[in-house]
Amino acid sequence: MDQDIEYYRKFRWAVVLIGLFVMMVISIYQYSWSLFAYKIVQEWKWDLATVGMAFTIFNVATFIQPFCGYIADSFGPQKVSLLGAFLVGIGFILASWASTPGELYLYYGLGGVGVGILYGIATASAIKWFPDRRGLATGLVVFGFGAGTALFNWVIQGMLESSGLRPTFKIMGFFMLLSLIPCAFFLKYPPGKWSEAVKPSSRAGVRLLEEYPPAAMLGTRQWYLIYFCFIFTISIVLLFAAQMKMLAKEFDLPETYFSLLLVIFPIGNGLSRLLAGGISDKVGREKTMVIFYSILGLSILALVQFGTNPILFLIIAFMAGLLGGSPFGLYPATIGDYYGAKYSTTNYGITYTAKVWAGLISGWVGGYLAARTASYKTLLLIIAVSCLLAAFFSNPRIMRSPQKKI
Repeated sequence: MDQDIEYYRKFRWAVVLIGLFVMMVISIYQYSWSLFAYKIVQEWKWDLATVGMAFTIFNVATFIQPFCGYIADSFGPQKVSLLGAFLVGIGFILASWASTPGELYLYYGLGGVGVGILYGIATASAIKWFPDRRGLATGLVVFGFGAGTALFNWVIQGMLESSGLRPTFKIMGFFMLLSLIPCAFFLKYPPGKWSEAVKPSSRAGVRLLEEYPPAAMLGTRQWYLIYFCFIFTISIVLLFAAQMKMLAKEFDLPETYFSLLLVIFPIGNGLSRLLAGGISDKVGREKTMVIFYSILGLSILALVQFGTNPILFLIIAFMAGLLGGSPFGLYPATIGDYYGAKYSTTNYGITYTAKVWAGLISGWVGGYLAARTASYKTLLLIIAVSCLLAAFFSNPRIMRSPQKKI
């Protein structure tokens, strides 16, 4: 038994690294979308609201997470992961043949289902394998989803300019298929006795008296606070994902600075998840949320006021990514702390649907308001105030685990 435990201690790091790579690849759907969206407006002459709806539908597709999470928790993650890998690749390939908004919505949404499946299973794997270091492990996995496009954005932008929209969709789709399908075989959950062999630290969370199934989780007030905070704090990174090119245009960001933005924003967004997860293991999830969300709200206000200065725009955009990506690292660990690991794939899948509403805000609503007012500043102000409210609601006196300490 001791030899098995030692083997699993090493193997779990391989699972996390595979999860990290998977996240890097599927992040193209979200954090490279603004490049495709801008090209669609140029080549296909669709308006911003129409194009923004594709991003919103992609986020709606993540509603599949609770259902697939339940199947993965009950029967294992590998077959579900294979399905997700296939859908991710085929979604981009089919998008290369889209000729109407409806077709693009269908194909991009189909890929979004695959992204939701792989995101949920990769995150849940970290939660289940690392009950002792949930913040760090989940932060490392979701770091890939935030920072992955720092490797791909320049390549994708170059392909869009040299080859055009449809060939780029097709090439990236085949790349996703060839890279993700082998990875799916390595996404495994730990044996049943693993959580007893590896104890969580007292600072990272609490020892659990109870495992909460989804219905019990939804019966706690803490979950609704988490859900509200999740929606608005991630809206800023999704806004950059959906409208980065258009935001840069509004603030008159020179092309050379925009090329830097394509790299530094994903890096900041990825680091946020790793940084927030590691810090929260030491000082607590709730205190970390208060600090990050407070500074995030103030950063967005600073962007509205000083964003026309190119250097300040880059600095503030990096801060927005560094802080705004933190919920993706904090809430998987928090759900595991509050409600246990047994139902974590399903429970976090339900919680992750907050991204649907954030996607609606950053996608269709962002495009609609920009089309009506010729500016994103109103939406930025709304998000900034909401982030400050999230910081208030995350105070440990308000946001606390339903579990008792033992």
